[in-house]
Amino acid sequence: MREAAFVKQNKDKWATFESALSNRTKISPDVLSDLYIEVTDHLSYAKTFYAGSNTEFYLNSIASQAHQNIYKTKREPKNRVFNFWKSEFPKMFYQHQRELLIAFLVFSFFTMVGAFSSANDWDFVRSILGDAYVNMTLENIENNDPMAVYKEMGAFNMFLGITINNVRVALMAFALGITLGVGTLYVMLQNGIMLGSFQYFFYEKGLLWESARTIWIHGTIEISVIIVAGCAGLVLANGILFPGTFSRLESFKRGVTNGLKIMLSTVPFFIIAGFLEGFVTRHTEMPDWLAVLIITASLATILFYYVVYPRRLHKKKLYDQQYLYRI
Repeated sequence: MREAAFVKQNKDKWATFESALSNRTKISPDVLSDLYIEVTDHLSYAKTFYAGSNTEFYLNSIASQAHQNIYKTKREPKNRVFNFWKSEFPKMFYQHQRELLIAFLVFSFFTMVGAFSSANDWDFVRSILGDAYVNMTLENIENNDPMAVYKEMGAFNMFLGITINNVRVALMAFALGITLGVGTLYVMLQNGIMLGSFQYFFYEKGLLWESARTIWIHGTIEISVIIVAGCAGLVLANGILFPGTFSRLESFKRGVTNGLKIMLSTVPFFIIAGFLEGFVTRHTEMPDWLAVLIITASLATILFYYVVYPRRLHKKKLYDQQYLYRI
């Protein structure tokens, strides 16, 4: 884009921002912070394509002034940790809904591949789940307790072991984003095929409902946050592959930072999933309505926090900015 076109496209926004900085327009520190981020993006673009120009000098001056105003007037939240989950992370995560959708679609596709492959080759199930697990489950089915595997270990030990294993898988999905996303997608492939094979195995034995109402008590959150971890890996890969207006190094740093924030957001959910698997799933005698209630509540919580809530905060941000521009 030519410099004149760039200035024409954004000059009204810069003028509004400068007016807010000079106190001719009163806005909240949060809105000022959002505008500051946009101006600094423009500054980075100007430094790359219009180095030494008047545009770069102008944007640098108002960005510097904004930095002083923001950190002079904006109060640090009393509860920094709570504020991260309440607003900081959801606002950031709105930018990565595309990566979340890709991770979900890849995982879903390979889940269907796992089920289809199992339907056409019984040996495929054993190759994925392992002979030991298949033989043990077949024995449990003969003993009229197909979900007995969830009762064999002590509740706390199971909670701890499952939580650590799930976090390990999630960290692997994120870290392998460094392979330009190939490793992350492979983790999605592995886990998707395993899930599809597992569910088809019980379907073939006429136990689809019995298995689903049991494993999805914990699996709803567990599988969801593994997909979110896949999203984090794709965010990291995206920072390497598509730097946009930033230098590749700066884009990589942003990808790492945002990916780590996404991973941090999953910690409470992994703990909840581990607790459910260790202490709740083992009660296979619970009524169906209670199992369905837990599964539904888990799914609603995940969808709200990672899809609905970020969009709500983004719409509120746009409304606040439109209100500012009208002033």
